[in-house]
Amino acid sequence: MKIAALGAVLLGLLLTSGEGSAQAPGKLVGFDRDEITIETEAGGRHVFEVEMAVSPEQRSQGLMFRHSMAATAGMLFLFERSEPRAMWMKNTLIPLDMLFIDESGVIVRIHERSVPFSLQAIASGQAVSAVLELNAGTSSRLTIKPGDRVLHAAFGSGS
Repeated sequence: MKIAALGAVLLGLLLTSGEGSAQAPGKLVGFDRDEITIETEAGGRHVFEVEMAVSPEQRSQGLMFRHSMAATAGMLFLFERSEPRAMWMKNTLIPLDMLFIDESGVIVRIHERSVPFSLQAIASGQAVSAVLELNAGTSSRLTIKPGDRVLHAAFGSGS
């Protein structure tokens, strides 16, 4: 009985340390917030309050260590130049939809329901200048598809 209890304690320690751990580092970076609108080809308009990941530190941290996100929230990763990009889910607890966006604001690819903690690279498939992360299932629920447009000053349009 004591050996089984010790094994359970050791397993618990392994699950809360090292690779795959969701423990946040000492200091997390902050994010400015802004509003974006997604216009669908079907005529829908969906407004989101997003955190802006614009610095290398912000883009590196992203949505890591978050336990939840509001239904109308997200994170917009902006890059200095348009090129093929890849994202991953290391230390990210919540499943996400990743919308890859070209320099004019057009969604060119959507990866739905990414797996928390996955180290698998999720590639844009072509040059993009931004990635929008939303709660998993949002794209499907709101019928957001490639070809739809993200309105924001970063793409030369307002929301």
